[in-house]
Amino acid sequence: MTWRKFDLTAWILLGLAAGIVVGLLQYWLLPDAVNEASVRWFHDPIGRVFLNAIRLMVVPLVIVSLTLGTAAIGDLRKLGRIGGKTMGIYLLTTAIAISIGLMLASAVQPGEGLTVDVDASFEGRTAPPLTDTLVDIVPTNPFAAMVQGKMLQVIFVALLAGLALAAVKERARPLMGLLESMDSVIQRMVIMIMWVAPLGVFALIAKVIVSEGLAVFVPLLKYMGCVLGALLIHAVVVYPAILTALTRLSPVQFFKNIFPAQIVAFSTSSSNATLPVTMEVAETRLGTRESVHAFTLPLGATINMDGTAIMQGVATVFIAGVYGIDLTLGDFLQVIMMATLASIGTAGVPGVGLIMLSMVLVEIGLPVEGIGIILGVDRLLDMTRTAVNITGDLMCTTVVARSEGEFEPEVFGAENQN
Repeated sequence: MTWRKFDLTAWILLGLAAGIVVGLLQYWLLPDAVNEASVRWFHDPIGRVFLNAIRLMVVPLVIVSLTLGTAAIGDLRKLGRIGGKTMGIYLLTTAIAISIGLMLASAVQPGEGLTVDVDASFEGRTAPPLTDTLVDIVPTNPFAAMVQGKMLQVIFVALLAGLALAAVKERARPLMGLLESMDSVIQRMVIMIMWVAPLGVFALIAKVIVSEGLAVFVPLLKYMGCVLGALLIHAVVVYPAILTALTRLSPVQFFKNIFPAQIVAFSTSSSNATLPVTMEVAETRLGTRESVHAFTLPLGATINMDGTAIMQGVATVFIAGVYGIDLTLGDFLQVIMMATLASIGTAGVPGVGLIMLSMVLVEIGLPVEGIGIILGVDRLLDMTRTAVNITGDLMCTTVVARSEGEFEPEVFGAENQN
């Protein structure tokens, strides 16, 4: 394998391995004073630069991708029928996904056993009443909301702008073109940031191990188990239950039909990159007609991120446990609402879920630095949750097509699927 074929996943894994080795060697062989200096002058600055780069992308990513995703609905009459069904299913499954992640993580408590000193400048804050949170979604100054990073307000502005773009139709075409160009640039910036992730992973993991030793790995394995367990429950229980209840189709045949798209999604970690395959699978293996899947699948690649929502729920409980911060019922409700709304603004590119996780952490008063603890294993989990994301897109497409009479059962049940 040449270095040109040594892809990002391999580089991130290499950074993780190197960080573990260097961290352990420092922890075992070097005196505390040297380790403290290396953390202060090397590991910590590199890690913080990478985290700052992630934070940098939050507001522009949400504004542009969510506005485009909402405007993609197009005809507002379609929004009332196909669009309404699609949005309802996507938001419902995302809320269920985040709830599964939170419940499983609360039961397992994956952060127990790992203690990280909270920076002195960090102060946990009490979650505001739910009514205040709902009222504050509507900003009085959208530019202030963007500058201050109040993401619920930013999401509201983007949704409103997207609906307005859809309403004015042809007159908005120049602005839509500009937003599409901006979206391409922003997605490229995210990819560029992720290409320095191996160095960020190295520095962040090495810093944790130098400070904590081997104790970091037990709760990290529990974290991975929680995420994978929640993804499995959502994929093999929730999706088949909805499919069976609303269509009476066979979940076994459904999973057999969509397997090629799942494999591509797993290998690319990108809903957008998998979109041509998911659309082909929807037409040639599921039997949905283009009038439905040409709308539901591109929209799903933008707003339906159940796997990412699960990760955000488990990661929130994990990071809270690591920092010794108790989450209240109000915090859990806010995480459900934030992760559900944040999934709408999550572009289908690798690694962007971490950007949305930082938004959720900030909203409930948890340190964003906690992302560094899970960053090393996130690429592996990203592959699995992307497969879950496109499974949800195709399940919703099948349900909507069936309900609209835009479905060919003979294609869905064909014996030659392989």
